[in-house]
Amino acid sequence: MQTGTVNPRAAHLSLALRHVADSADGISRAGIAARTGLNRSTASSLIDELINGGLVKETGSYKGAPRAGRPGTALALRDDGPAGLGIDVNVDYTAVCVVDLTGALRYKHVLAEDQRGLSTREILDRIARLARGAQQAADADGLTLCGSAVAVPGIVDRAHTKVTLAPNLGWRDLDVNEVLPAGLHGTPALLDNEANYAALSESALLRRRASYLFVSGQIGVGSGIVLDGALYRGAHGWSGEIGHLPVDRDGPPCSCGRRGCLERYAGQEAILRAAGMTENAGTTFGVRPTVAMLADRARDGCPATLQALTRAGQILGYTLAACLNLLDLTHVVLGGIYRELAPWMAPPIERELATQFLGAAWSRPTVQVSTYGPEAPAMGAARSVIHDVLTNPSRWLNLHPVRPSAPPRSGR
Repeated sequence: MQTGTVNPRAAHLSLALRHVADSADGISRAGIAARTGLNRSTASSLIDELINGGLVKETGSYKGAPRAGRPGTALALRDDGPAGLGIDVNVDYTAVCVVDLTGALRYKHVLAEDQRGLSTREILDRIARLARGAQQAADADGLTLCGSAVAVPGIVDRAHTKVTLAPNLGWRDLDVNEVLPAGLHGTPALLDNEANYAALSESALLRRRASYLFVSGQIGVGSGIVLDGALYRGAHGWSGEIGHLPVDRDGPPCSCGRRGCLERYAGQEAILRAAGMTENAGTTFGVRPTVAMLADRARDGCPATLQALTRAGQILGYTLAACLNLLDLTHVVLGGIYRELAPWMAPPIERELATQFLGAAWSRPTVQVSTYGPEAPAMGAARSVIHDVLTNPSRWLNLHPVRPSAPPRSGR
């Protein structure tokens, strides 16, 4: 096949599979034909191929709109076939997730261990061990990992699966395919910023084709921009670096090499420091303070902690208002540490949006916490693998032998 040509069969398989995936109440072969404009014989043949390839199953009589003759057979995605592996590597934790073709979470492991002071090789070995554990769990559950995706806190080169710059990990020009387990059919890993993948974990907003800004607070601060249900990456894939928007050009130095970036005021270390929780002044002497400790102090009403959280919320809210004035989005989703700290940070964020967002008098953005906790980036990464199967099922079908099937059914 020449470069740039389109295989009609592959395109029709993708179209049919997407309609099955998007039909929450099931759909029949006749329904596929009606919605795609394909004739019933072609639609039925496509479905047979998807069934034989382990992507679609029949679930009983279709309960859709009545029609003459026998009722059709309802179709749904299989949950025992291809699965996606998502890996998230961050400064103080690593996570892996496995999701099946329906997008359901089948395995999760979050390892909360600080990576600071470790060499790149040590971090990569840790990721590889977690990925092998996820593959073993998938195998035990009867799932076949069909690909993997890696989330990192930094700027990435998605075309070459390289981490261009992850300042808080000290990574430059790192090929992430070094971390993958064997046995994924030689498929290169997908790669993206952790906030982008975390934004893709918000399935309810994506189904509604909402426009939202997912803000992920960690050691650094990142964001994923979703416009009408689609992730916006920018011309080079560098969009969403909200943590490096300047708050004060004469402010404290940042790991990116600049000064006064947002993460120096609203990142995890900045908030802990403002609350007086350094390693030698924390609630437990000699133990590195955590966000969980910070939340406990806030619940106990510690004045310094409450002041630090309020101030961080104000600065983050002010920056978010500027972003929303530019992008005009309907939702802000607080993820990462902001999910746990939302009881104290969300009110000042909302106050800033009410006064600094130009459209607040007519339509104030909704501020909500993320659906998932620290596993959100790995969850979104795994779902991005599944998205590729749904949009290009031919690749999966070509890699897996077709099982014998009954003769093709009529075009119901």
